[in-house]
Amino acid sequence: MSVCNRYASDDNRSVAEFSTSGQTQGNMSSYVSESGFDSSSDGYNHKRKLDSSIRDQDVAKREQKAVNRSKLLVASFLLLAACATVAATYIYIEQRDRNVFEDEFHSLATEIDIVTRQKTDQLFNALNSFSIGVSSEAKATNQQWPFVSISDWSAKAQSLGELVGVPEATMAFCPVVDPASIDQWLLHTNEDAPVYYQDRIDSAGWNTTAAELMGKTTPFIHYYDLENANKFMLSQETALPIWQVYPSMIEPTSQRTYTNYDLMSVKQFSELFYLTNATLNPTIGFSDMMIEESEVRPLVTSQIMQPVFKTTDTRAEDREMAGLIYLTMEWTTYFENFFTEETDAITLVLRNTCPRYNVLDEHDEQQIVSEEEGVVSYEINGPEATFLGEYDAHSPKYDALELTSILVDPDVDSSAIPSGQCLTKISLHLYPTEKFEESFYTLKRYIYAGVVLAIFVFTSLVFLLYDYFVGKRQRKVMDRIMMQDQIVAHVFPTAIRERLYDGMGKSGNGDGNFIDPLDINDEPDKVSSVAPMADLFPNTTIIFADIVGFTAWSSAREPQQVFTLLETIYAAFDRVAYRHNVFKVETVGDSYVAAAGLPEPMEEHAVAACKFARDCVKKMKEITLKLEVSLGPDTSDLRLRVGIHSGQVTAGVLRGERSRFQLFGDTMNTAARMESTGRPSSIQISQTTADLLKEGGFANMIIPRGQKTLVKGKGEMQTYWLRSSHSKRAKSKDTANRIESTIFEEETAEGSFSSSDDNGAESDLFDMNGVESMNKTERLVEWNVEVLSSLLQQIVTSRGGSRKSIKPLRAVESNIRSGQTILEEFVPIIQLKRPEGDLPNRLQRSNSMEVGDDVKSELRSFLSEIAAMYTDSNPFHNFEHASHVTASVKKLLKRIVNVDTGNGLTQQNANTEVNMVDLAGHSYGITSDPLTQFAVVFSAIIHDADHPGVPNAQLVKEGAPNAELYKNKSVAEQNSVDIAWNLLMKEEYESVRGCIYQTAEELRRFRQLVVNTVMATDIVDKELQALRKKRWETAFSEKVQQATSSGGEESEESEDRKATIVIEHLIQASDVAHTMQHWYIYKSWNEKFFCECYKAYKSGRSDVDPSINWYKGEIGFFDFYVIPLAKKLDNCGVFGVSSHEYLNYATENRGEWIREGERLVKEFLENYNKSVVEESLVNNNKSEGKE
Repeated sequence: MSVCNRYASDDNRSVAEFSTSGQTQGNMSSYVSESGFDSSSDGYNHKRKLDSSIRDQDVAKREQKAVNRSKLLVASFLLLAACATVAATYIYIEQRDRNVFEDEFHSLATEIDIVTRQKTDQLFNALNSFSIGVSSEAKATNQQWPFVSISDWSAKAQSLGELVGVPEATMAFCPVVDPASIDQWLLHTNEDAPVYYQDRIDSAGWNTTAAELMGKTTPFIHYYDLENANKFMLSQETALPIWQVYPSMIEPTSQRTYTNYDLMSVKQFSELFYLTNATLNPTIGFSDMMIEESEVRPLVTSQIMQPVFKTTDTRAEDREMAGLIYLTMEWTTYFENFFTEETDAITLVLRNTCPRYNVLDEHDEQQIVSEEEGVVSYEINGPEATFLGEYDAHSPKYDALELTSILVDPDVDSSAIPSGQCLTKISLHLYPTEKFEESFYTLKRYIYAGVVLAIFVFTSLVFLLYDYFVGKRQRKVMDRIMMQDQIVAHVFPTAIRERLYDGMGKSGNGDGNFIDPLDINDEPDKVSSVAPMADLFPNTTIIFADIVGFTAWSSAREPQQVFTLLETIYAAFDRVAYRHNVFKVETVGDSYVAAAGLPEPMEEHAVAACKFARDCVKKMKEITLKLEVSLGPDTSDLRLRVGIHSGQVTAGVLRGERSRFQLFGDTMNTAARMESTGRPSSIQISQTTADLLKEGGFANMIIPRGQKTLVKGKGEMQTYWLRSSHSKRAKSKDTANRIESTIFEEETAEGSFSSSDDNGAESDLFDMNGVESMNKTERLVEWNVEVLSSLLQQIVTSRGGSRKSIKPLRAVESNIRSGQTILEEFVPIIQLKRPEGDLPNRLQRSNSMEVGDDVKSELRSFLSEIAAMYTDSNPFHNFEHASHVTASVKKLLKRIVNVDTGNGLTQQNANTEVNMVDLAGHSYGITSDPLTQFAVVFSAIIHDADHPGVPNAQLVKEGAPNAELYKNKSVAEQNSVDIAWNLLMKEEYESVRGCIYQTAEELRRFRQLVVNTVMATDIVDKELQALRKKRWETAFSEKVQQATSSGGEESEESEDRKATIVIEHLIQASDVAHTMQHWYIYKSWNEKFFCECYKAYKSGRSDVDPSINWYKGEIGFFDFYVIPLAKKLDNCGVFGVSSHEYLNYATENRGEWIREGERLVKEFLENYNKSVVEESLVNNNKSEGKE
């Protein structure tokens, strides 16, 4: 029977019938008692559990069969266990030793590699610096090239060798002498060589004379004529004479000095010289020598030529090489002392990309050039390095463990290398040795006996505990299945869930592939055999509900608070949906989507949907009123906007990732449009839904909307408002329009919907505890009580729960004031309490100790008096704004350590728990002391108490009594501290004070924190601002930050200074938090502040009309205060993501204000004038009523 025929006899059913009709149908065989919250919740959850019990029993039977099969495998497992255990243990231990060996080798080899490369870089850098020093000295002493001598040569060369770790290296200074200067060189030698020799004799303490050395010196540039009995020959071409040499000056064979020996006569050196001159970069040669002492001993050496330029600018394009520093080092010495303790042998191989020279001894000109690349090997044993030979000495079996790196790779353009020349590149290769590997292998034969014994013990335990483990496994499986079934029950309706289970069973695999998406590449018969699960529901009503103001509200809240709100609201909606047999489809952000008439058809689907919507709007109001006590200001201002449309939908399970029951069709789109074009605290329904209500006899419950609604994709539509009260139905269209204009056109602060049930049972669903009778100020007081009491709990916990009488402190309380004014008590650094031992971690682990009802009662009384001190007529500086500031302080305090539980003393991520002692240091001690946090929150609540609604400058100008009392400085702020402190010191608040402090030191610290924090809210005083800026630069300057980040210890005074500054900036940011939150929050508070300033102007308490410069003033406020303040929050590095969040919002709000500000100022002014007129009318009406 259709809805129309069923109620044809009465087309105007009563409101009471609307409220009680269409109760449970279909699977709701019994309607749950509406006596209270608990009963409905139990019924709601009980039904879900009952639906899945049969399925759980089937799973249990299948699992029992699996357990029986597993028992048959136990015997086979026992037979193989011993052998498998022995083999597995052997392989495991061998591989473990191998891994330890490889890791240790890699660690040592990496250390050798790093040290070698660092030492090589240091060598070349030192030579380059030495070269620049030579050029600088020649220029400073006016020496002309090539006739240059280096003063203190021996000391400088010795210092260079020790610096780079090659103290035994041979160094020489060799000027480049062109043919035109060769003849003059004789005179230079005779004049300067004796001076150089005498200096060398004096520094080394030799028993000889300069004249004797000159007798052993060839005064001209020469070389050895090998074909003429090594006769000295005069060099005639460009020469490279050895001028100054260290450490030895005497050639051991000829007993003559090295002076004036031409290195260009040696092919290896001449090639290095040409490479150096062509590339203007240092070059290195690679050779091996045979030195005859008692026996022939091989040495592998490298020769480095570092160019010396006439100019000190080594990167000048026109630089010219005037000489070079020649250094010969022996690689064995180079690799010594890498480790200070004994380590087993590691093979080190050096490879040279250029042919190497073989020299019989240092002065043999018969050099043999090897065609192969140079390869030499060393063995590193702790501090010792042993030369192994001119071959690759490593074992091939360690090729996979090779660690290689480039030791020397000159950064030279290949085009600069002369033809036929080779630029040396040296690579380092490290390998372990067998001796090194053997040191890591343990004796394994002792392990085998233990392994076999363990196998027998294990086998015995398996037989004894087998049944126990099987039973435990079965319970785990069943628990797992039940949990999974509960999850599925929350995603799919019962009927759909059963169809899914059946479909999976019919698919034959049971692996869950039934809900996998179809693939176009599947076989045709497979595609046709598994059809999508979808149905057409011709008679449904869709409900879209959106929380108005949620985005702006959430911008000022912590993530946990956002989820607390949504979970609470949506859970209540779920219970309402269950009562009215409405199916919850999904939640998308802050939107709740539900449907009536599916998945089980319902005749009165439109009636049920409307009942559900009305109850949700009422429930929304109740919940937000309740949650304002725990979630803070503006929560009760949130509203629900609902849209409803009726029609057919296609519903089913859309297979794929995260499959769920979904709805599609034009009905969904139209319902969404009904919601988006509606108004807060209203329910807009379409013509189709309205017709169904009329057919059902509920025409009196709808009111036509005055004008047609423009709906995207639909054009203009006639829509209706669903009535929210039990008032009598409208008599005419004019009456309906009047009701609409008074009820729906204005977005009032109070909700307009009432309960759907006359007996009031719905109101029992949410225990309001008298909250519905509270006004906004009383709710804010309750919220502040919760905030402060939670912090007091932490203070008491930090003392171990001790709480003694504070009567002995009354004298201290009476004389706590240290200056004539509050401002004189201000100190630049507050000494905070340091964590004692593991106190922060103990606070994290311990349960907070309750402060008691007496303390909460006193807190409530105290805060009520504080709230009364705020002037209600102030649009901005009122108790609501103080609570808004408190909410921001609370949020920032938690974000100091990036946490969201307790009062900011814990932090956890997915895998690890933060050490709270380290965390306390990161936050400069703020998080280690609950008293500090309490004082900051307390200051936020009282900071504007008794605010007159005009700035301090106006109070001074007016000659207010307080202005003279406080010496015309921070008048309002000092007054707030005074009156709040005097109130707190009253005898009736002794229990609260006993929780705050127990010692005189705690009392003074609390007082100082309150004074500093409240005084920080005076941002107009230029003197205070300059002082804060200077202290900020002292504490957080780039130099200080670098010193701290580099590991330097930070003094307690420095930490206290930073903590004091962080607290001041925290309260400053919170005081203007609306500028760093969502645009709508900023716009709302900005208008309130404008109205307050304009009110002062109109009342003659301000000389300047704020509407004239309000637009530009806000931009300047952003540029010169808000955004720099947000950046400071970021720079101090303790507020986590909140600093970025605040800065982003501030920047976005500034941009939006630039676009919309001028229009908004006009709108603010119009709204103010309108409110004045309305207030005047109300006052006139009241006066007439009294008369």
